[in-house]
Amino acid sequence: MSRSLKAHILLVLITLIWGLTFVVIKNALADVSPLFFNSIRMTLAAITLTAVFHRDLSKLTKGSLLYGVVIGALLWLGNELQTVGLKYTTPSKSAFLTGLSVVLVPVFLALFWKRKISPWSAGGVALAFAGLYLLTIPGGASGLNFRSMNHGDLLTLVAAIVFGFHIIYMGHATQANSWRQIAVIQTAVAALLMIFAVPVAEKVWVIWSGRVVAGIFLTGFLSLALAFSVQAWAQQFTPATHTALIFSLEPVFASMTSFFFLGERLGTRSAFGGLLILAGVLISEEKGATETIAVAPDHAAVPQNPGEQQVNRDVAQNR
Repeated sequence: MSRSLKAHILLVLITLIWGLTFVVIKNALADVSPLFFNSIRMTLAAITLTAVFHRDLSKLTKGSLLYGVVIGALLWLGNELQTVGLKYTTPSKSAFLTGLSVVLVPVFLALFWKRKISPWSAGGVALAFAGLYLLTIPGGASGLNFRSMNHGDLLTLVAAIVFGFHIIYMGHATQANSWRQIAVIQTAVAALLMIFAVPVAEKVWVIWSGRVVAGIFLTGFLSLALAFSVQAWAQQFTPATHTALIFSLEPVFASMTSFFFLGERLGTRSAFGGLLILAGVLISEEKGATETIAVAPDHAAVPQNPGEQQVNRDVAQNR
């Protein structure tokens, strides 16, 4: 088997795991409070990534440390909002809404960094927001009335906004710093913030059921630490367009697993909204990402589209 074929297979498996993660977390939250659950799985991820990339930490730079703290704070906030939101919404909706973070990147760059937004990115944003409306606003509601949105959908939408800024700052940070160092630091910072937030923001409760243990293992080890490490290798041998298409299957896999394991069925309106969001993400990744985010110098040897590669690597952190 060629390395290219092996890389494609591994990326599909990783994406399938990420799609399954939404269902696994949804199940686990029936037996555990969300912030406590996050603190355990992120701590596991931080320990695993430290073990994998410990040699890179021996050369830790001030820039990696500072950026890692800032990006880790964004990773913490986004994951907390996303997980709490998933408690009140469905896995399919959560997956599609989280995917909005990609199309929000060119919007934020245009608004706050005065970057020019490409026509392709603008089209992707328009499609995604049309899908957002159909997916989250009940039929018969007038206008984009946030009061008519499901509480979990609204929290997940805010999480997508946070993840959009996370992508931008990650792209800027890796221009002059090692992404491996930043990956470890940001995960460790997020884990510490999650631990500190638990006694302040929620009353902890947990039933150590099989789904809680499975959720911690799958999301802390497989979907974040292991998947991120495998992804870093696989993308060396995979064209950027193939990677983007594979990763865009995540909400599709989430919907499929949610249907088979939870019996979730999106209505016609919501399903069409999800398809529009998926189309917007694809257009933004395929056509607009090149003009938004630069990639670090140490990525130069990887045959990837720079903007897409950074977005794809960042997505791995938002699990």
